[in-house]
Amino acid sequence: MRRLPPVIPAHRLLLAVPLLVALAGPFFVPDELTRGVAFSGAGPLGTDFVGRDTWHQVLLGGRSLVLVALLATAGAYLVGVPWGVAAAMTRRRVLDELLMRPLDLLLAVPSLLLLILLATVAPRGAWSLAPIVMLINLPDVARVSRAAALEIAARPALEAMRLQGESRRRIAVRYVGRSMLRTLAADLGTRLTGALYLVAAASFLGIGVPPDAADWAVMVDRNRAGLFLQPWAVVVPALLIVALSVGLNLTFDRALRRGGRT
Repeated sequence: MRRLPPVIPAHRLLLAVPLLVALAGPFFVPDELTRGVAFSGAGPLGTDFVGRDTWHQVLLGGRSLVLVALLATAGAYLVGVPWGVAAAMTRRRVLDELLMRPLDLLLAVPSLLLLILLATVAPRGAWSLAPIVMLINLPDVARVSRAAALEIAARPALEAMRLQGESRRRIAVRYVGRSMLRTLAADLGTRLTGALYLVAAASFLGIGVPPDAADWAVMVDRNRAGLFLQPWAVVVPALLIVALSVGLNLTFDRALRRGGRT
């Protein structure tokens, strides 16, 4: 009996398609882009609000969104995890307060409002959004890391390691850090999705990027006027953003479930 080819799981497909378009798409766009009539049916997906080929804009519009979100999330973890672990492992309540209270002040400001405030003083450009989104995600990452490290720091094994003369740095990296990996992995999917939405929201609001930039969120915003004339300029980038976010969450959920069974 002839075997059927394996079926690609839906969560992998949802993640792979937008990632492939975002990262490899710019290599398939010609160097010289022409303009035609706005919201016409020319090309595979028609044209956008200034007459550019929508298909070319889709291929160009995902790279900055994905890379900025990845950089922002990586930066938040590189800073936030050591910050939270240091606060959890200190035996002085004063130091714990000094480390965590400034982050609570950042949490008190709504993320979108903080994004707008920080973007007004930052240089204009998509890449300037990376440190802003990183700063917005930093308090949550540090608090999650501190909560996870507090439970680990209370274990008898940690006290035994201290009595044996292990350095604080060695304990933090080799024992506490390794014990936190599953918690951080569970948080990573949500955090990365949140970073994607923040970067997309900033682009949608015109923060940090030009109003005619080749960006999926900008495309959704700027082409809304022609939604009933040429819907693909809005529908396709919107679907790619949603597919990327849903695919990320589903992929991390499946990976955690599989890891829990092993």
